[in-house]
Amino acid sequence: PRFLGKFSRLNNFGSLRDPRYEYETRYFDQILDHFSFSGPERFRQRYLISTEHWTGPDRQGPIFLYCGNEGDIEWFAENTGFVWEIAPRFGAMVVFTEHRYYGKSMPYGGEEEAYKNATTLAHLTSEQALADFAILITDLKKNLSAQSCPVVLFGGSYGGMLAAWMRLKYPHVAIGALASSAPVLQFEDIVPQETFYDIASNDFRRESVSCFDTIKASWDVIETEGQKVNGLSYLTELFRFCKKLESADDLSNWLSSGYSYLAMADYPYATDFLMPMPKNPIKEVCRRIDSYPNGTDILRRIFEGVSVYYNFTGNVDCFKLDDDPHGMNGWNWQACTEMVMPLSSGTKSMFPGYDFDLDSDAYWCFQSFRVTPRPTWITTEFGGHGFKNALRWFGSNIVFSNGLLDPWSGGSVLENVSDTIVALVTEKGAHHLDLRPATVEDPDWLLDQREIEMKLIQGWLDEYY
Repeated sequence: PRFLGKFSRLNNFGSLRDPRYEYETRYFDQILDHFSFSGPERFRQRYLISTEHWTGPDRQGPIFLYCGNEGDIEWFAENTGFVWEIAPRFGAMVVFTEHRYYGKSMPYGGEEEAYKNATTLAHLTSEQALADFAILITDLKKNLSAQSCPVVLFGGSYGGMLAAWMRLKYPHVAIGALASSAPVLQFEDIVPQETFYDIASNDFRRESVSCFDTIKASWDVIETEGQKVNGLSYLTELFRFCKKLESADDLSNWLSSGYSYLAMADYPYATDFLMPMPKNPIKEVCRRIDSYPNGTDILRRIFEGVSVYYNFTGNVDCFKLDDDPHGMNGWNWQACTEMVMPLSSGTKSMFPGYDFDLDSDAYWCFQSFRVTPRPTWITTEFGGHGFKNALRWFGSNIVFSNGLLDPWSGGSVLENVSDTIVALVTEKGAHHLDLRPATVEDPDWLLDQREIEMKLIQGWLDEYY
């Protein structure tokens, strides 16, 4: 999940390197509209599959199915090493399914036509995506004579939400789900709307109060500078944008996104998942901001700090506000229809203060797509204020894993609901850190968390067998 508006796109200037995991790329002839019988329209849905360690149908080898997020599935496969690395231990087949309207799984022949208008985008919904996963895996099992092989779901962030929802909606298709960093409660007023930005702000305050204060003070300076005669030109040059800023808000939104992603990806080792970043990137941001002597121009300090996210390698000559290298543009449509996740910034936050304004967002959505958001649809479809009770009464075999450094953790399930609906919470974990590839720098608490997850998965399989 990301932020509503044109600055929701990820500014990553790198490209996906050669995959570290071996798999075969296949395409499935998928139905475009699962909930209508009026048309024959189909599209090619991409999925990645590995049977290298699968023990086969005769031994009921399990199938590990990753529920694709809002982006290119190869990107998620590359950054979800946990699934690949535990497959040999379980004798599992691995399948990564791409979400419709992302990557190469485009209806209507390609992105340009698929994203053309509200009519062509109408089938970009979470419900259709879940039906895609269910039909694809059912067909795959049939073709491999593997109908009796159990399916375990995995997903992180939005993919984690899909994994949890699929376990609830299709319990006959999958025996369990690991939903990492899945903010399934970040809807309506189930959790305080300030939660996301308060957590992100606390991540910075934890490293340095002066760093937090500098960032908090910078917004007024940016606004004042933007109102000067040549202020936008100055800000454009200082922050090295490729094109002149149209408003100071453009810069503020760009900075806010950078700080938010830094909080999400505050990993204990260097990564290039979102952008190439050092280990503990917030610590490095604050080190740079605080390293300047008193009296140094605040905006120069801010630029030096946020460059840890946007240009840690130093290879970027200028920044573009609308880069989308991972093919995540469809999220704005989803946020304008059903994925309405209210966020506000209050007095405890270092971010610019604002209140969630559904009317304003609805206006933007209508201007952009000619649609009106339905803020209560997700809670109607999957559960809202009574979600935990529904899990207790009707759910089983779901793990909600969260790290408290992750701003999205505040919208997830942080307490055990039942013996089989388990919350794994780590104090120093970031955004779906447990799903990332293992490294020699993994702290002991992360190793322990993954071991617990494997034991829970083994328990589901033992019960099934």
